[in-house]
Amino acid sequence: MFTKNDLKAMSRKELEKLLSDVKKALQAARNRDQREARKAATKAAAEFGFSLGEISETQPSTPAKKRANVKKASKPSMPMYANPDDKKQTWTGKGRQPNWFRSQIESGTAPDAMRI
Repeated sequence: MFTKNDLKAMSRKELEKLLSDVKKALQAARNRDQREARKAATKAAAEFGFSLGEISETQPSTPAKKRANVKKASKPSMPMYANPDDKKQTWTGKGRQPNWFRSQIESGTAPDAMRI
């Protein structure tokens, strides 16, 4: 086992070699654990009269629509207000007010006057 002092005393090259060895050992341990898990799963499936391949075929238990937690795209809202100076600039009335709308309000224009 290494202590902090042992690691501090090692050169960069020695540390890189140690890191490489640790990565290889971790991969070997992962492969070994995976083999053992596969053996245990095969044994458990055999106890019930199945092969591992028969029970590992995944079939969705719920429809894909319920599983996918994706919000449906909604239609964009229709604009409610238009800039009197530039009719191409519109606002739906939802969310943050655009700068042109705020400046029109500050200059005395009523919101109803900008309504489409």
